[in-house]
Amino acid sequence: MSKFTLSIPAHKRRWYIIFVIFLAIVFNYYDRQIVSILKPMLKAEFNLGDDGYALVLNVFTVFYALMYPVSGWLVDKFGERKVMLVGILGWSVACLGGGMSRTFGSFLFFRGMLGAAEPTNFPAQLKVVTVWFSGKLRATANSLCIAGSSIGAIIAPPLVAWLAMRYNFHTVFIVAGVVGLIIALLWFLIYVEPPAEIREEVAGDANKGTVEQGFTWGQLWKTKTLWGILLIRFVSDPVWYFCLFWLPGYLQEESGLTLAQIGMFGWIPFLVADIGAIGTSAWSDKMVRKGKEPLLARKIMLSCVAVLAPLCCLTAYVSDPYLTIVIFALVAVACLSWLFTVSVVIAEAFPVKNVASVLGIAGGFGALGAILFNYFVGQMMGSLGAGTIFIVMAFMHPIAVFILWTMVKKEKPSLEVVNTDN
Repeated sequence: MSKFTLSIPAHKRRWYIIFVIFLAIVFNYYDRQIVSILKPMLKAEFNLGDDGYALVLNVFTVFYALMYPVSGWLVDKFGERKVMLVGILGWSVACLGGGMSRTFGSFLFFRGMLGAAEPTNFPAQLKVVTVWFSGKLRATANSLCIAGSSIGAIIAPPLVAWLAMRYNFHTVFIVAGVVGLIIALLWFLIYVEPPAEIREEVAGDANKGTVEQGFTWGQLWKTKTLWGILLIRFVSDPVWYFCLFWLPGYLQEESGLTLAQIGMFGWIPFLVADIGAIGTSAWSDKMVRKGKEPLLARKIMLSCVAVLAPLCCLTAYVSDPYLTIVIFALVAVACLSWLFTVSVVIAEAFPVKNVASVLGIAGGFGALGAILFNYFVGQMMGSLGAGTIFIVMAFMHPIAVFILWTMVKKEKPSLEVVNTDN
């Protein structure tokens, strides 16, 4: 243990670690939500149309997609503590830079920097959950971490709206950067590698013959499950990205809500999503504690909650913005449950030495799906209308369910394959 870390008993420390990761993800999502909430303001400031706004999203998302696989490899290579710390510092600087930007070019640069730094969060988080928690608590611990995503989306509308109206949009980004630096300090002081007692607890709940083995980078790509996970993220992630990046602007431009009303009500879908996703994760853990095989428990839960996602197609037939919020609250429960638990599926299906790399690759594919979908939305929102977009979205999670059951299984490296830190 480093002399700079705080002295905390191991079984308590892991929950403090979860709390710090939760805070990091809260402000990770606050950072990325800023542009969606301030969409009309930023479009006016930089003289943008919907295609220009889509460019802002895609500069972030392209770098996010490119760095996600790299981040997963870095976590498996250098450890979650170092990579997470560098990532938090990086996205904090990016937010500060975005707040100080006065030209569209510099603003795009710092959005790209934010996209490059943020992917460190989730591979590191999954590695932490995998090495600190057994399967009986893993989905719950994972959901409490990633709950920060929707909490960030909950606090962002009122806080961003208030800061922007009270001061200006530059202040919104600067506040995010300062808070990020504080979280980086907390991570530095609290995180350590799991001690022997925790490692033994986690190992006792796993197949001891494969705990210390893993696939090499090249062998990962030969597993059917990796390709299944990549396809799942590719088709399901764009629906969640739509909720984050397009829904607040849609409610203002198409449904007539003001920025102040977005601050008052725009957080509701994300609160409902958070409560629902934590509940579904706890349900899958409960099935495991009752004796159901962990990977099967995750599949059953994900299949059940996916029935909510197609409700988005109803949005085209309603004019009341508050009914639209209700519909997307239910859709967001499905999106966030999948986002939470697909990570746990990775932890159940692959050796611990590979989980960060797999999540990194999968996150990159999910972001690629979002890039293509963002481009489609930016080009088609005005010409085809939102109805067509909602119909496309309605099919995405059912397709993901089919892939989950046909391609994803527990992958075990052969006995002669021993992972060297590649």
